[in-house]
Amino acid sequence: MGVAFVAGAIDAIAGGGGMLTIPAMLAAGIPPVNALATNKLQSTFGTGGAVFAFARKGLIDVRSFARPIIASLLGSALGAWLLTQIAPDFLSALIPLLLITMAGYFLLAPKMTEEDRKGAGGPVTLLIIAATLGCYDGFFGPGTGSFLTTALVAIMGMGLTRAVAHTKLLNLASNIAALAVFIASGKIIWIIGFTMAIGSLAGGQLGAHLALRFGASAVRPLLVTICLALTVKLLADPENPLGLMVRGWLAG
Repeated sequence: MGVAFVAGAIDAIAGGGGMLTIPAMLAAGIPPVNALATNKLQSTFGTGGAVFAFARKGLIDVRSFARPIIASLLGSALGAWLLTQIAPDFLSALIPLLLITMAGYFLLAPKMTEEDRKGAGGPVTLLIIAATLGCYDGFFGPGTGSFLTTALVAIMGMGLTRAVAHTKLLNLASNIAALAVFIASGKIIWIIGFTMAIGSLAGGQLGAHLALRFGASAVRPLLVTICLALTVKLLADPENPLGLMVRGWLAG
C-alpha cells in the first residue's frame, strides 16, 4: 500500500508508477503473473479517476476515439492472454530486461509542447498505435501511458494536455480488457490489489498537487533510480534465471 501510494503520486507527475509497483511485488515474493495481474487491478482505479477528471473538463472526445478504444481493448486482451500462457521462469528473466528498457526510455524521453500541430499519422496509424500499445499494456504495462502520450504528440500532432487526456482514455480501455482476462484466469490477489488501489488513489491526489508546484523534471531521475535499484534486487534473487545467467557470465 505504501509503494502504491508513492507510485500513484509519481504516476500523476511523470507517469511510470508501474515501474515501482511491479518490481516491489516481485521482490515481496509474489509470482510474476500474479504481480502483473494484481497491478492491473490497482492501476485501473487510478486511470479511471483520471479519465473522469479529464472528461469533466471537456478534454476527451470519446466519439473520435471510438475505434482506437476498440483497438486498445482487443490488443490488451491479446497481451493479457499471452501473459497467462508464458512459463514463470521465462517471465522472471524477461521482466528485469523490460524494466531496464523502461528506465532508459524515461531517462531519455523528449520534452513535449502544449500546441496542436499537423501530425504525420492518420486514422489507420492511430488504430495501429492503440492496438500495439494496448497489447503491450495487457502483457506488461509500465510506460504505456508515456508511450501513448509520446505517440499522440509526435505522430498524431496533438498538444500535450489533449494527448495526456486521450492517453488515459485508451489506457483505461486496455486496463479493463486486461483486467477481465486476469479475472477469468484467476490470477489476481484481490486483497493486495484493493489495498494498493486505495494507496494509489491517495497518492494520485498528492501527485496532482506536487505536479502543479514542482513539475516532472525532478521526479523522472528519481523514478529511474528507484526502478533500477529494484531491478538489481530482482536479479540478486538466487532463483532468478537471468540473475543466475549474469552471475555465471561474470564468474566465467
